[in-house]
Amino acid sequence: MAHGHNSNEKVVFVGDSRVKKSNHPNIPPDYTSFPGKSEAFIPNFLLKEWMVGCVVLVGFLVWVIAEPAPLGYPADPTNAAFIPMPDWYFLFLYQFLKYPYVSQDYILLGTLGVPGVMFGALMLAPFLDTGKERRFYRRPIASSLMILSLVACVYLTVVSWDHYQHMLEVNGQVPEHHERADKAREAALAGEERPNYMEPEVEASLVDANDPAMDIAKQAQCIGCHAADLKGQGSIPGLAGVGDLLTKEEIADVITNGRGGMPAQADKLNAEEIDQLATWLSKQKVAAE
Repeated sequence: MAHGHNSNEKVVFVGDSRVKKSNHPNIPPDYTSFPGKSEAFIPNFLLKEWMVGCVVLVGFLVWVIAEPAPLGYPADPTNAAFIPMPDWYFLFLYQFLKYPYVSQDYILLGTLGVPGVMFGALMLAPFLDTGKERRFYRRPIASSLMILSLVACVYLTVVSWDHYQHMLEVNGQVPEHHERADKAREAALAGEERPNYMEPEVEASLVDANDPAMDIAKQAQCIGCHAADLKGQGSIPGLAGVGDLLTKEEIADVITNGRGGMPAQADKLNAEEIDQLATWLSKQKVAAE
């Protein structure tokens, strides 16, 4: 110890042996039971998470640039054959909203109630589950809810996609981006220029549009799929030019028995009306214009 203000006087520090020196690194108190196996959340762990997030974000941006999202044809409100489908990560919710108790009169429950509870519980999980146990088999409630949610999402996604494929098969439709890819591939194999869908297509016009067979087509509800002007809509082709693709007999067979997504008209039209309609449609040739 020092006495007085003499600068030459020897200074002696007296320590208390009852206070032990701590050799622990910068570890929060909650993790002191795992020395050497954990680290401080801020800034050590958080910095690593940010770095991983940046790498994932850059990879995602490169993926989006390299594989742009396929664009469909321009929206057509008159296309009755169009099958609406969301992106794959919303398929489970799309299928969920098809069930009766979360749609129609209960649409608010399906769109706001149930998803709000699910995502709200996910956000509040760190505050609701405050236990220190991290092994999933020691946390039966949280683990069961998470497994149930994952199984439900996978199941609803698979069911929704299977139903979509079934509807395409029943209607005889090809997805728009698949159709464009096939046309681009055919053009490349033929040495032709890739189709430009930004340019308006030249549409063929009907031959003898005032023919009485036009009234028969309206009676058979052909306009429901082929549009009011019979020029087609969406993936449904127009009737102009059908004579270049099918003979009169083939057209009559399609009208009578149906094909792909087209229903049979044998119960709506008699044989004379089918023959008259087939004769008129067989005249619909682009070369005849």
